[in-house]
Amino acid sequence: MFKIVTLGEIMLRLSTENNKRFSQSSSFQGDYGGSEANVAISLANFGINSEFVTKIPNNPLSESLLKYLKSNDVCTTNCILGGERLGTYYLEVGTSVRSSSVIYDRKYSSFSTLNFSELNINSILDNCKILHLSGITPALSSSCRALMLFIITEAKKRKILISFDFNYRSKLWTIEEASKVLTTYLPYIDICFAGILDAKYILKISLEESSLNFKDNLRSYYSIISKKYPNIKYFLSTERIVHSVHENSLTGFLYTNNKLFTSQSYNFQIVDRVGGGDAFAAGALYGIFMSLPAQEVIDFATGASVYKHTIKGDANLAKKEEIYNLINNNISSVSR
Repeated sequence: MFKIVTLGEIMLRLSTENNKRFSQSSSFQGDYGGSEANVAISLANFGINSEFVTKIPNNPLSESLLKYLKSNDVCTTNCILGGERLGTYYLEVGTSVRSSSVIYDRKYSSFSTLNFSELNINSILDNCKILHLSGITPALSSSCRALMLFIITEAKKRKILISFDFNYRSKLWTIEEASKVLTTYLPYIDICFAGILDAKYILKISLEESSLNFKDNLRSYYSIISKKYPNIKYFLSTERIVHSVHENSLTGFLYTNNKLFTSQSYNFQIVDRVGGGDAFAAGALYGIFMSLPAQEVIDFATGASVYKHTIKGDANLAKKEEIYNLINNNISSVSR
């Protein structure tokens, strides 16, 4: 049975409660999260054979983490135990005009020490149809940068589709550092999650933009990138309009075969914004894995992202039937 594999760091997420600031908080809500783990969990909930590869310390906290992954039907066969600590991030949950804020505590984490020599590469890539990675991993350490290039090249030898989400994190590295590293991966990528800001600041593409039309600007950027990297078969992004911390609008875009496909636009209330991009990526990978038409791929990806905003925690715990219900009815109707 074919599978989708994701590789990255999973962390302990500690969130402030009742919209308190860090300075007010004496207790935090604990969850597990991380971009690539979120994608794996979402895919498994859609019914896809999903595997997550990482490195975590050998302690009771990691036992709890593995139970969390397994309870969502994610394969953990190649989760490596070792190193000293589990990465952590703190989330100050925003409200009204105050946005949420993140503090990372992940330096010298177990995953940041993962070396490609520790991986059972045949086990990981056997029957793998898509390998999903993100720009967060190479930001963590020099060994992670080498790890990324190793697994990408090994996957390409096996003709596996490579999915890559730029996922730039300014608190982990600078734009210049990211640009230098991430552009080396692009000749291998088949599925690329990147927006206008990635094109401008990481890929250094200069374009006279229309001040009024996001869609036309995005199409122009993707056209330029696809000429430079013709190996990339799919480009995906969203346009988010922030009305307040609790209310956003979202539209999804997919560029393939020189055509731009657009989803319907959703306006929705937010329970938890973290992981919305990962849910979008998982939705798109589900559609591509299932060989859906391009329009259906972007419809499903956007619906998945919107649905995730209604779920507390990092990962989208929705079934595919719930996403289709949202797409078809524009609201999740009562299940009786």
